[in-house]
Amino acid sequence: MASQPAHLVHGMGTAMEAPTWPAITADEANAVVARFPAAGRLTGLHWHSPRPFSAATLAHTTQGAFLLKRHHRSVRTVEGLTEEHVFIAHLAGAGVSVPEVMATAEGVTAVASGAWSYELHRAAPGADLYRDRLSWTPFASLAHAHAAGVTLATLHEAARSFTAPARRSQPLVASFTILPAADPIAAAEAYVASRPALVAFLESKPWRRQLASLFETLGQGLTPLLADQTPLWTHNDWHPSNLLWASDGSVRTVFDFGLADRTSAVHDIATAIERTAVRWLDLGQGTADIADPAAALALLAGYATVAPLGPADVAAVVRLLQLVHLEFALSEIDYFTAVVEDPASAELAWGGYLIGHAEWFQSAPGQNFLRALQAGASPQ
Repeated sequence: MASQPAHLVHGMGTAMEAPTWPAITADEANAVVARFPAAGRLTGLHWHSPRPFSAATLAHTTQGAFLLKRHHRSVRTVEGLTEEHVFIAHLAGAGVSVPEVMATAEGVTAVASGAWSYELHRAAPGADLYRDRLSWTPFASLAHAHAAGVTLATLHEAARSFTAPARRSQPLVASFTILPAADPIAAAEAYVASRPALVAFLESKPWRRQLASLFETLGQGLTPLLADQTPLWTHNDWHPSNLLWASDGSVRTVFDFGLADRTSAVHDIATAIERTAVRWLDLGQGTADIADPAAALALLAGYATVAPLGPADVAAVVRLLQLVHLEFALSEIDYFTAVVEDPASAELAWGGYLIGHAEWFQSAPGQNFLRALQAGASPQ
């Protein structure tokens, strides 16, 4: 009998790697699915996700198909997952197409077993066109970028009535405490001080000076622009592989709210552009001209069909875009140091991701990209 191919996941670059978290087994899935009565009885596992920070599988049961996702408890507790699920339920109630989160007989939507936390979602409608693509994969077309902008604005409109506070401190959440602060260096120091492994990683680096230089160069005028933005729960991981697609090219379903938190609409828009309109995996591969302003403008145009953006909103997006990755990058470093002890990936997250992406925006291609966005997105 031929052996099954090894399960691999996305790495920090373009190569597939052995997973940090082992694939979910059939016996394991059977025990977890049995705790969710409406899910029926497990009949088989049909796909394992290549996403690297957790393990997930498409489980088929007597009641249909479900996505079973497993997290280490140091990354997500039951309480941490419940924060996401409450937001998803609110969006569903407001008419946003999101996966149904399954509940146990006791009415809870996440369960713990040993070192793991589990959640189960009913498979949602739509084609998973980008299922095996890397998170920083660009949209396949400007039409997809436009459609994603429409849906992002629709999600934001639905989220305006969701008043939960910001999430508790935990790895791999795109929180928003540093850039809006009157003193971002003091806010960064507080963020780092609350994470001992991050303190240890940064102690040999001139990180305060490096961040201060970025704030001075790229963050001028950002604080007052953000002060005028209404706090809002947002998705914070808006890229095409977190969307399911209809046959007409529109977005059918939004999923993966693992990075969701209370930020602002412009933070989510800037994150969406940063993750889909700049080919970061090509940075350092022979060309610095890695941006696609047309894709970014298509996303903004789609957004504006639902929620028009004023001049101050556009200015905030363009200014924030250069640093919007900062807090999640620090969260990634905390994950790589505190949870999985992967110093090489932590170094890449600091030098290649946090510092490298910000420095690209200071280059001629980066500045050209920002000017194109400002000119093309500003209300006429």
